[in-house]
Amino acid sequence: MNRPWVRPTARVVVIDPAGRVLLLGARLTDPALPPGDVLFWYTPGGGVEDGESLREAAVRELAEEIGLVVPPSALEGPVWLRRHLGAFAGVDIDSRETFFVLRDVVHEVDPAGRTELEVLGEEPHRWWSAEEIATSTEVFAPGDLADRLPELLAGPWAGPPRVVL
Repeated sequence: MNRPWVRPTARVVVIDPAGRVLLLGARLTDPALPPGDVLFWYTPGGGVEDGESLREAAVRELAEEIGLVVPPSALEGPVWLRRHLGAFAGVDIDSRETFFVLRDVVHEVDPAGRTELEVLGEEPHRWWSAEEIATSTEVFAPGDLADRLPELLAGPWAGPPRVVL
């Protein structure tokens, strides 16, 4: 058995002034297959490139995935840590995710900066309220997003990051 690829990842919980969270819908399981229905909803973010800090990776991913340009200093946190083991295109990935928060965002998603793989996935986006997430039958990443979100919405993060599922 091959060891999984360890992938440091930076993610951002993007919150608008109404307390809604921007999530992207993952539809791709393999670039060789057409995208299907949304498998799960997740926060913008992705892998950390060589020489990048977690914050630098987070702001680069925001620019690529949703067309939002912010300085690294605008990010709050880190607020959450998550380890996710999964497969993509037949490769086992051990994703080590660090989450930041960006508050009071008013932004129209612009996918123009997406990578070839992200374009291939044709991922939808949606602003979700905490109540919509809590009552939805959809799958979210992190899996305990509905339980963790109220603490984030309550105000500026204080203290160390929490482990999420």
